[in-house]
Amino acid sequence: MRKAKIFAGIGILLFAALYYYIELPAINIHARGLWSFLITLVVILLVLYVIRGIRKRTFFLGNLTETRQQIKSSKVLSLGITAVLVLVVVYLIGSVLSSPIVNASKYQKLLEVSEGDFAKDVQEMSFSQIPLLDRDSATLLGNRKMGSLVEMVSQYEVDSIYTQINYQNRPVRVSPLKYANLIKWFTNSKEGIPAFIMIDMATQNTSLVRLDEGIKYSTSDHFGRNIYRHLRFSYPTYIFQDLSFEIDEEGTPYWICPVSEFKIGLFGGETVGRVVTCNAITGETKDYAVEDCPQWVDRAYSADLLVSHYNYYGTLKHGFFNSVLGQKDCLQTTEGYNYLAIDDDIWVYTGVTSVSGDQSNVGFVLMNQRTKEAKYYKVEGATETSAMASAEGEVQNLKYQATFPLLLNIGDQPTYFMALKDDAGLVKKYAMVNVQKYQWVAIGNTVDECIADYQDLLLSNGIVEKELPPVKDTYTAEGKIASITEVVVEGNTHYFIILEGDDNIYDVLVSEHIDIIRSSVGSDISFEYNEGDSTREVINLN
Repeated sequence: MRKAKIFAGIGILLFAALYYYIELPAINIHARGLWSFLITLVVILLVLYVIRGIRKRTFFLGNLTETRQQIKSSKVLSLGITAVLVLVVVYLIGSVLSSPIVNASKYQKLLEVSEGDFAKDVQEMSFSQIPLLDRDSATLLGNRKMGSLVEMVSQYEVDSIYTQINYQNRPVRVSPLKYANLIKWFTNSKEGIPAFIMIDMATQNTSLVRLDEGIKYSTSDHFGRNIYRHLRFSYPTYIFQDLSFEIDEEGTPYWICPVSEFKIGLFGGETVGRVVTCNAITGETKDYAVEDCPQWVDRAYSADLLVSHYNYYGTLKHGFFNSVLGQKDCLQTTEGYNYLAIDDDIWVYTGVTSVSGDQSNVGFVLMNQRTKEAKYYKVEGATETSAMASAEGEVQNLKYQATFPLLLNIGDQPTYFMALKDDAGLVKKYAMVNVQKYQWVAIGNTVDECIADYQDLLLSNGIVEKELPPVKDTYTAEGKIASITEVVVEGNTHYFIILEGDDNIYDVLVSEHIDIIRSSVGSDISFEYNEGDSTREVINLN
């Protein structure tokens, strides 16, 4: 009898350990997974106890009525059932008392929103800082890049994470590779994952960044090197939100792991209280209060969390029932969001409209993914979906589809900017739509062409009094000419130059820079240039 109890106890402990190892619930009363774990464990113990009693004929004493009476009289069963009921009741009561129904004012204050000045805060920026691609296009480029690497494609795939970050003042998306399957993990895990994908969202350049030492902690690793298990065993009480993959300014890969904090009751008012960074190569972790998060970290707060907090802020001003019934002064975000890189941070952009679902925005909001700073801008105009439809209408014969737009400042005019893609998901054209007069649409095959047409549109309609300067960054270059080629483009003579040790192609329009004809291979040269889609346009010879 004693051995049987010992074996039964060991079996229960093994089951609990296996369940914990697989499900990884946080040992925290705010974690819903812990409550599910406890309820499931008690129920299984009760079932095993009943089965054991029946097998030993403890309960089965002649007929069904007597068996039921024996079960009801069992103190163990009564205690177990009571425990399950208490757990379920506490869980349900905690859920209700944590909900917006009884805590509307607390939910409404989860996000502090300040009023912003559009012309001042959303300054005109270079298109080298604007992400021209959406996530789907970035995924397509990443998969194509991976497919071209014959030596890797048989062993690895690209993870679907594609986190958008600022890297050395450039908007990029990064995503690690992952093992193609369990066998590929078994044969390659010793060296680790050798690289990650980086996509420049402005230039569309896609590169495979090889690492000196492989990534040892990832979502596709197993046992103790699985990133979720590694984090759970390091921080058993932390409730982690969705992880993101980022790189620091030196290019070292990290997992950014936001830790949930609950401001309202048992399960309500979820926000971020701490951030854990995990070196993806070594597994070293560092724990920060969210306000002390390193500057290079771009995503402490997820876009979905920030959007949900703004919706609480906009709909619960006069209580929960007003948000459902009267809906006085209720505002909500539009369906969709995008990202802007501003001052080395990533800001979530989304429009704000009334809950009645009309086709106009009353403004828009920018929310910082590192600091949670939120700014509202009162700019009335068309919703993003209306602007997308307007742009698609300009090319309806081509059946292109518009991406969710960004809101830009062009000549102090709030302007939607979006890409137009074909059925294969490839970007074919770009569009700009005036927010307040969304029938004003400019279409271009390139970004430069699109913005030039839009600026002409503003000038012809009297919105601006003079031609706007191009929104571009200016760079300098110098060195010896390694190659110089004369090319005639649309009747104009250009010199295409390559410098020694520099793979870029620089385009010099001879009619504007006549002194270039004095240069030849080996000549020293210095100049200023703007970045184009495939070449660098020289604007000033020094």
